[in-house]
Amino acid sequence: MPLGTLERSAPPFFKQGPSALSRLAVYSALAVFLMVADARFQITDPFRQVVGTVLYPVQWLMLKPVELAHHGAGYFQSLQVAQQELDAARKSMTTMGQRAHQAEQLALENGRLRQLLALRDRLDTPAQAAEVIYDTADPYTRRVVIDRGQIGGVVPGSPVMDEAGVLGQVTRVFPLVSEVTLVVDRDQAIPVLNVRTGARGVAYGDPVAGHDGGMELRFMPANADVREGDLLTTSGVDGLYPSGLPVARVVRVERRADSAFARVYCMPLAQVQGVRHVVVLQPLAENSLPRPEPEHPAPAKRGGRKG
Repeated sequence: MPLGTLERSAPPFFKQGPSALSRLAVYSALAVFLMVADARFQITDPFRQVVGTVLYPVQWLMLKPVELAHHGAGYFQSLQVAQQELDAARKSMTTMGQRAHQAEQLALENGRLRQLLALRDRLDTPAQAAEVIYDTADPYTRRVVIDRGQIGGVVPGSPVMDEAGVLGQVTRVFPLVSEVTLVVDRDQAIPVLNVRTGARGVAYGDPVAGHDGGMELRFMPANADVREGDLLTTSGVDGLYPSGLPVARVVRVERRADSAFARVYCMPLAQVQGVRHVVVLQPLAENSLPRPEPEHPAPAKRGGRKG
């Protein structure tokens, strides 16, 4: 290529425009002008409105993740607070329920204790209050252990009652505790009297009858005048139980043609299951008056041989 055909000017890469200082001065002057014009004449308000309208969807989309994160954190925090309040409310309800149950139990025990105190005041026989500690571990017997023993003046054979009736009889006595055989035990028997008819009989424990056990009035003739609802009390002929103490109530009478005796089922009036407070009576044999001695005892005869 001939040299005359080449351009004599510098290529665009090496062209130089306004200097940086000149551009700074121009842009600064333009900025000052725009600020003054906007402050005086608000010439940029339409432009701002257009830009704000165009950028609003972008801003809305950019703020959504932030709002979701904020609402999510608030939701989980509120859920945690609600769960904590629910747990606190449940604990409070449980505590209040326990207190209400304890209050009901205390009121029931107070009522039973008042009835026991009134019963002890009505009885002529010396009596003392006791508390049931636990049931015996023998599954074939119905016995409980009370917190009174020889030190407290309890003797074998002492009748034991609750506020409703005869509960059982002391069969073993230790220095600090005593064992009481309940009236529903299979080996326990108590002489009773039918209040309506005045007929005497013997009631035996029947642990199989009913859920908590019952009693059976045995050896009653088939034609005996016994009805459902008859009240049975102690007859006092055994020398241990004072007469007139409520024992049981007749619940069913079975008469069979092939048997000479009727089967009389009774339900004890005392609380044989779950009783806590009882009264221990002194047996009649211990409470009986001593026999008076003769005023002039007969002189002793002297024996001897006649010599």
